[in-house]
Amino acid sequence: MIALYWDIDGTLLTTDRAGVHALEAALADVFGVDRDLMSERLPTGLTEHQIAGAVFALAGVQADAQQTEAFVRSYEGHLPAALPRRQGRVLPGVREILSDLVPETNVRSFLLTGNTEAGARAKLEHYGLTEFFDDGAFCIGPGARSDIARAALLLAPDADVRYVIGDTPHDIEAGKAIDARTIAVATGSHTAKALADDEPWAVLERLPAPAEFRALIELH
Repeated sequence: MIALYWDIDGTLLTTDRAGVHALEAALADVFGVDRDLMSERLPTGLTEHQIAGAVFALAGVQADAQQTEAFVRSYEGHLPAALPRRQGRVLPGVREILSDLVPETNVRSFLLTGNTEAGARAKLEHYGLTEFFDDGAFCIGPGARSDIARAALLLAPDADVRYVIGDTPHDIEAGKAIDARTIAVATGSHTAKALADDEPWAVLERLPAPAEFRALIELH
C-alpha cells in the first residue's frame, strides 16, 4: 500500500493569503488589537500555533497558552468567511492527480499539514477537495511539523511506502522524520533550487500530469 501525505497551502491550493483576514479578526477578538497584517510578510510552512506566535510578535502582544488557544479557535471561526475575500485556487495538477487516484485501492491520500483540522476542512470545502481526503494529521498545539508527521504514521501503519508532498523545507523535514520519500513542489514561496538545498527525494516545478505522477510514485 502507498500512503501519500499532502500539505495544503502552496501544495494543494493557494488561498491568496485569505487566512490573513481571519488572523486580523482573531487578533481583534482576543486582544482588542486592530493590526493590518496583509502588508506584513508572515513566514510560510509553520503550524497554526507557530503562526500565532509570529502574529503576536508583530502586534506586540504577550500571550499565554490559554490566550493562544483562544486566538487559534477565533481564527478557525473567522476563516470560512475570509476565504471568499481573495482569489484563491486549486493549484495545477492537483485535482487531476487526486481524481485519477480515486479508483486505486492500494493508494491512500492523507493530509499532513500545519493547519488545525477545522482550518484544513474549511479550506478543502471551499475549494472542493474534501472528497479526496478521509483523514489527516493536523496541528493540535505547540510543536514542530515533524511531530505532526509522526502522528501521521498512525494513519497508515501498514503502508509499504510513504510519500510526503509539500512546498517548504518544513515539509521536507517532516518527511525525513518519518523516513518518507519527500516530493517538494515549487508552487509555494520557495523555488525549486531553494528546496533542493534541503535534499528532498524529488523536486518538481509543479505537479505533473496524472500518468507522470503515477510513474513518480511507482504506481503500476
